[in-house]
Parts: sequence; C-alpha cells; structure tokens
Amino acid sequence: MTIYQFLVLFLLWVCLPHFCSPEIMFRRTPVPQKRILSARVPRSDGKLLHRQKRGWMWNQFFLLEEYTGSDYQYVGKLHSDQDKGDGSLKYILSGDGAGTLFIIDEKTGDIHATRRIDREEKAFYTLRAQAINRRTLRPVEPESEFVIKIHDINDNEPTFPEEIYTASVPEMSVVGTSVVQVTATDADDPSYGNSARVIYSILQGQPYFSVEPETGIIRTALPNMNRENREQYQVVIQAKDMGGQMGGLSGTTTVNITLTDVNDNPPRFPQNTIHLRVLESSPVGTAIGSVKATDADTGKNAEVEYRIIDGDGTDMFDIITEKDTQEGIITVKKPLDYESRRLYTLKVEAENTHVDPRFYYLGPFKDTTIVKISVEDVDEPPIFSRSSYLFEVHEDIEVGTIIGTVMARDPDSASSPIRFSLDRHTDLDRIFNIHSGNGSLYTSKPLDRELSQWHNLTVIAAEINNPKEMTRVAVFVRILDVNDNAPQFAVFYDTFVCENARPGQLIQTISAVDKDDPLGGQKFFFSLAAVNPNFTVQDNEDNTARILTRKNGFNRHEISTYLLPVVISDNDYPIQSSTGTLTIRVCACDSQGNMQSCSAEALLLPAGLSTGALIAILLCIIILLVVLFAALKRQRKKEPLILSKEDIRDNIVSYNDEGGGEEDTQAFDIGTLRNPAAIEDKKLRRDIIPETLFIPRRTPTAPDNTDVRDFINERLKEHDLDPTAPPYDSLATYAYEGNDSVAESLSSLESGTTDGDQNYDYLREWGPRFNKLAEMYGGGESDKDS
Repeated sequence: MTIYQFLVLFLLWVCLPHFCSPEIMFRRTPVPQKRILSARVPRSDGKLLHRQKRGWMWNQFFLLEEYTGSDYQYVGKLHSDQDKGDGSLKYILSGDGAGTLFIIDEKTGDIHATRRIDREEKAFYTLRAQAINRRTLRPVEPESEFVIKIHDINDNEPTFPEEIYTASVPEMSVVGTSVVQVTATDADDPSYGNSARVIYSILQGQPYFSVEPETGIIRTALPNMNRENREQYQVVIQAKDMGGQMGGLSGTTTVNITLTDVNDNPPRFPQNTIHLRVLESSPVGTAIGSVKATDADTGKNAEVEYRIIDGDGTDMFDIITEKDTQEGIITVKKPLDYESRRLYTLKVEAENTHVDPRFYYLGPFKDTTIVKISVEDVDEPPIFSRSSYLFEVHEDIEVGTIIGTVMARDPDSASSPIRFSLDRHTDLDRIFNIHSGNGSLYTSKPLDRELSQWHNLTVIAAEINNPKEMTRVAVFVRILDVNDNAPQFAVFYDTFVCENARPGQLIQTISAVDKDDPLGGQKFFFSLAAVNPNFTVQDNEDNTARILTRKNGFNRHEISTYLLPVVISDNDYPIQSSTGTLTIRVCACDSQGNMQSCSAEALLLPAGLSTGALIAILLCIIILLVVLFAALKRQRKKEPLILSKEDIRDNIVSYNDEGGGEEDTQAFDIGTLRNPAAIEDKKLRRDIIPETLFIPRRTPTAPDNTDVRDFINERLKEHDLDPTAPPYDSLATYAYEGNDSVAESLSSLESGTTDGDQNYDYLREWGPRFNKLAEMYGGGESDKDS
C-alpha cells in the first residue's frame, strides 16, 4: 500500500462518523477525600478563588436519522461511578421526548430511540439525566443535561417553489442576456456533507438558452433570436444535490420564455400601385379609399404614419392615419371636376413612428407606394357665377325695372340650358320677379325703404332636361333711401303756459323725427306757419327748437287753449316739410311756475272731490253691489224640504166629478168656507226651509150671515200680513162670483144650509132662456100633490 493510498483511507476514516457505544461516566469523589483543583487567580483583595471538580464526564450523543432496523435504535449509556452493579441505583431520564421517543434502562442506563427520527423535523434533543438510590430515592449524583444530535443523511431532493415559471426576453438580444433566475431549496443539513449542495443544469431548451450551475440564472445562448420566426420557448431546469455527483437527488421545473417584440422590421406595402375611384360630386372630406402597409412587429413597434410625399394630386387629396386599424384613409381635400381633370397620381409613404436606434442597420423603416385616383363623371347641378349676389336699388324706381342679373351654367360637358326661378318662401309679398331664361331680376311692386330696407331672396337654377339638378344662391337686395317722407314731431307734447307768464319765457322744447335716412344725417328746421302774437319758435340748430311766449300774462277765462302751427322741414333733396300743431293750455301756476289747474271749471269748483275720495266712493258702490248679489244668490239657492211628486206646485189634480146637483149635500158645504174653525190648524209649509218659526194665529170665527166677499177680503188681508207667507207668488181662489147679477146667484150650494123649500117662480119672469129651468124647478106644488 502506497503512502497516498494510506492517506486517503485515513482521511475517509476521519471524516466518516464512528458508531460506537458512547457512555457518560458519573464519577464522584468521596466527601472526606475531596479533590480540590485550585488555581491561583489574582484578586483585588489578595484572596484566592477555589473551584470544585464535578463528578460528571460529559459527551454528546449522535444519532443517525431515518433508522430502518426492526429493533430500537441504540443511542448511548449513562453510568455513575457510584454504580456497584448491584442494582442499588436507578437512572432517570427527562426532557425532550423522554419516555416516548427516548427510553432508558433504569438499571443499566442504556438509552434507546423508539422510532425513526427525521432531522428535518428536529435537529437535536435536549434531555436531563440523574442517578438516585433505589431504596432511599435520594440522588447520588446531581442532575445533568445532555444533547442528542441527529446526524443528517441525504433523504431530501431539491425542490423549486414554482412548478412553472414565466419569463420574457427581448428578441435580438445578445448572447448571455439574463432571462430569469430559478432557485431550488434542499431540506437536508447544509453543514454536514454535500447533501444540501445543489447544482443546476438544463435538460431542455438548448441551444437557445443556458443556465449557470451555481446560481440558476438562465441566459440566452444564441444571438439574434427573432420573434417573428419563433416566439415561445420551453426550458426545463434540473437541480441536483450532492454537488451534482452520481447518486444525488434531483428536482426539475419548467420555464416558459417569451421573446418580446422590438422594432426590427420596417413596414411594407403589399402592392406597388393602388387604384381608386371617386365621383366628381363627392364633397370635401369624403373618404374614397384606404392603403395599408404591413409590419411584422406588434404593438407600438408596428405603428405607422402615412403621408403624401409627391404626385399631381397633393392639393386635391389628403391622407389620415387611422390608429385603430393602422390604415391610411385618403379623403377629398378640394372639390373635384371631371371636366377639368380625370386622373390623379399620389405617392404615399408609410413610416414607423417608434424606431429603435439599435436596429438602424436593418432600415430604412419606411416604404412607399403609388396611388392612382380616377375621377368619374356625374350629372352636376348648375353653378352660379358667384356664391352670392348683392344688388342696390333706389326705392323710387318704377315697377318692372331690372335691378340685376344672376348667371349660372351647367358644368357638365352636355351644357344643358338653365331655367331660373325665385323661391317664393323668401318673397312672400311677391315684390320681385325673375326672367326664367336670362336670370334678370326685376320689381313687380313699388319699393319702400321705410317698410323694409333689405330683401333676402333665393334664386333657383335648374337644368331644363333634368329639373332635379338644381342649385340655390342668395341674392341680397338693398333699398337705397329717397327723401320721400316729411319730418314730424318726435312725441306728442302736452304743453301749458302759466297765466302769469312773462314775454320770452320758455314753455316747451320740441324735436322731430324723419323716416328717411340721408347720407349726411338728419337736419331739421323749425318755423311758425304764420306770425303769432302770443308765441314764437326759436330754432336751436341741433334738430330741436324752443317755444317762447311773446306777451305778458294770459287769461284762461278768456282763452283756455291756444293752437300753434309749427312748420318742420328737412335739408335733403327734394325738401320735405310738414306742419305740426301744438296745443297749449293756459293754466294757473304758483310762484315757482308749477301748474295747479288748467280748466275754467276748476275755479267754480275749488272744493271738488279729490281723486282719493272718488276712488273711495267707487269702492263702496262696488262692495254694496257684491253684497246685494250674494244675498240674491243665497235666496235662490234655498232648497225645498220636500222634493217629491206630491209638491203642489208641480202637480195638477183634476176633479172631473160634476157633483150630484141640488140633492148632493155632501159635495161641498159653504159653512166650511165661512167657519175657519172647521179647518185644521195652520201647518207650516213643507216645500221651503222656514227662516223664522212663527206660531199659527187663530182666526176668529165669522158669523153665519157674513158675505162671502167680505170673508175673502179678510183672508186676503191676513195673507198679506202673514210673515210666514211664501216668497213667491201664489194664487188663492175662492170662486166668488160677485153680486151684480140681476138673477142673483144660481148656485145650489146654499141648499145645504136651508131647511125650507125655495120659490123658483121668478124664473118665468127672466125670459124664454130660463123657461127650461122654470119648468124644472117651478113645479114644486104639483110634485107635492102627486
């Protein structure tokens, strides 16, 4: 055996744990023969310190984890030098796991582990041991503490916190660019052997990526990896303990790596030439088509800006970049005309807006294409020579005078004839008219600037062959002023002069207005129509004038009102003038010139009622009328107590029985009429609500010989004086015929009150008309005889 081989074996023997039977020896020195180890240590007081030697010899116990044997695992042995082997001593164990995980033989002091121990759960256990006398139970050795350490074995593989990692790295990155770091952990003891030393390796993902063995950092391994070629990569990383040596445990994880985009691709048009069509009638702003350049990049790296850089249609068309679709929208910039030009050519450029300077060498990041636009013909409406027309005309022109002409043409090549017309909604009064053939505008009614200074008309031009194609134009007619109105007073003047006025006293300042509007402004002149001895007018030369008195004092009893004609004229051509009359009242004034009264009647009635008194009287009259109206309305609204069919005012009772003649004494008894006592007591009316409840009065009984007329008069008088009489008119009929008849009464009503026979012979003396009655009643004697 060589020296080298011997050294290797020696090193292995030293490093490997030696599983022997450890033993803790309890050695105790008898008290009479105490051995004292002393050390001389200087103190400040000159004394020596003494230390007593203990009887324990202490060593730690070591135990391998994950024991797989069938018997209890032997840990070690406790032994005291007082133990004679006769079983007089008893060993006691306490602390972590004592009695459950660790047990001790009371006689021998042997310690065993009852089950398999995992160091990753607990790395060491602290216990306490003591030896006592079995008979006296008194300790023979002091209690001491010891530790059982668990030796680690490689029983845990490295694990990653995530099963799948997600990472990204920009495309075109240089070799060695860091992508992501993964870290695995090993539950084994890192301080004992290589069980927890982890080494990283890549199992899948080469040759694109690599991993650092010690740190787990994943880096790019190939240059210029292009996202457009491949975007997703899956890398599998292995972590192995025991320094990566054979026999070590390992764990794996998956890392999904995405290449993020960078602007490394320029935009490209798919076609070199693009053809578009547009109608010549398309209004400004109309989109006629789009162009689009493709870019292999994504996001902001693919954003493109479009512009027209050349061509003969740069003034006629424009292009707008649509951000959402990344298209270039071509729109009409100016009105098109097929007859003027039918084809336009544009050169359109598309350029990236976000360019990465690192990839300039891959550029340029722009592209161009040719766009040809064809203009198509349409039937266009007529076009006026102007966008609007303004005509000025004096208001005094004659009817039928041409005030202006509008012109229009058909822009199409066919050049259809044009017909002109007026939009009557803009000329409701039909003051103007237009020649349909030549567009001449003329008046059809007289003009008046004072009524309307402006007329806003609309003229319509339409093709005769296609009347639907029409165009409108605004025509503004301004009416110029002619001095055809005379000036007048500006307002109505209520002028008065005091009776005590002096000559030259100002009583009124007047002004004038004129409907005309001359170019130089208004200028008025004031004068009197004739010389007036009482008043004069003084022109202020500022379109106002003053009215002054010419005499001393006025008398309203002689003349209460003066009429003063004032002539007002303007300064325009032809000169217009008018005469306005001022009504000047003569009034009584105080010493300050304040008016007191202006009428002659006021002197005769100095104590007349004031305005406040008149208003108070009027209010009183109105209140009285309202009260009277309310009272009448209340009286009309009185509701009857009985609203039934038995109301005597609403029903007519017919008595068609003619009675039984003279022999019928039960039909009617005049005694009842003459004797009020035979009638029931008066009852209150049931058809209205009585306001006051009166006690019915007893009417004295009339004697039997009372005349019926007297009876009726008495009853009529009672009704007139009766306060309970109805408020409306009622008719009380007593059927009294009067006493003017020669034949007196023919009624047989009295037969009921007479007992004897009556003599009817006088009927024969009344003439032939009563012969029949005489025969009927005159034969009284013969009837009795028979």
